Amino acid sequence: MKGPLFYSKILLFGEYGIIKDSKGLSIPYNFYNGALKTEENPSEAAQKSNKSLKRFAQYLADIDKNLVVFDIKSLKKDVEAGMFFDSSIPQGYGVGSSGALVAAIYDKYAQNKITVLENLTREKLLNLKTIFAEMESFFHGKSSGLDPLNSYLSLPILINSKENIEATGIPTQSSDGQGAVFLLDSGIIGETAPMVSIFMESMKQEGFRKMLKNQFIKHTDACVEDFLKGDIKSLFKNTKQLSKVVLNNFKPMIPAQFHELWKTGIETNDYYLKLCGSGGGGYILGFTPDIKKAEQALKDYKLEVVYNF
Repeated sequence: MKGPLFYSKILLFGEYGIIKDSKGLSIPYNFYNGALKTEENPSEAAQKSNKSLKRFAQYLADIDKNLVVFDIKSLKKDVEAGMFFDSSIPQGYGVGSSGALVAAIYDKYAQNKITVLENLTREKLLNLKTIFAEMESFFHGKSSGLDPLNSYLSLPILINSKENIEATGIPTQSSDGQGAVFLLDSGIIGETAPMVSIFMESMKQEGFRKMLKNQFIKHTDACVEDFLKGDIKSLFKNTKQLSKVVLNNFKPMIPAQFHELWKTGIETNDYYLKLCGSGGGGYILGFTPDIKKAEQALKDYKLEVVYNF
C-alpha cells in the first residue's frame, strides 16, 4: 500500500516575521515528497517512523473534537500493522518534513475534511491552518500550520497577516533566466524549537522588537510584493537589505561558519542569503541575479535551484 504524495515546501519570505504579522509567501517544492506506506520488511528508518506515528496517533486522539475528528480506530489499526511515512524530505532542513506528514494523516483520517476541490474560502483556509497548527505542534511545540497547509493544497500561499491568507499564483518561471532562488546545503541538521525560543527571548527586548517592525518586516513585506509583481530589480534591492538585517540581528540562527559567506554575498552582490525556515542549520535560501556567478562564488557548496527568474 502507498498513499498519495505530499510535497515539501519553501517559505520564500516571512520566517519569524509571520509570528508577528508580517507578510509571507510559501511555495510547494516538488523535488521532495512523502507518502504513508506499509511494507513487508520495514527498514530501520521505517520502524523509527512507525514508532513516532504511534505517539502521534495517541496525541491526535486527544485533540479538540470541535476542531477536527479523526478516525482514530483506523489510524491505530494501520499503525499497528506497521504503517510509516516514507519520505525523501530531509528532516531539520526547513523544507517541511513534518508538514507533509501532517497533511498525509489529515488527508487519510480526518472526518468531514476540507478538500482541495472545494471553493477554498478564506474561512476554510484559516480553519485548515488552525487544524494543521494544532496537529503539527506535536512535532515543534508551536506551529503556524502553514507547512502542512502548503503541502496539503500544493499551491503557493500568500500570508497577508495571521487572519488573512489566500492561495495565490506566482509569476511563471523563465527557464533560461539568469536570476534564481536556490537552496544552499549547510550540512547541519537544524532544530526548530530552540531557534523559536531564542527568537521569543529576543522579542522581550524593545530594541529587537523595533528592528523587527521597522526593518525586518518592512523589507519582508516589500520582497513579497516585488516577487508577486515580478519586479525583479526591486526584489533584489529589498532582498539585499533583508539579508543585512538578518546577518546583524539573527546571528544565532545562522551557523557560525556561514557568517563570512553571508557577508561576502552582500558585499559582492553575487548572491544574497536568508534563512530558510527557522535556521540553525538545514538549508539556507539564496537569491542571485546571476546563477553562474553565484555557483562560481559558492563552488565549495551544494546548490539546488528552486526557481528561475
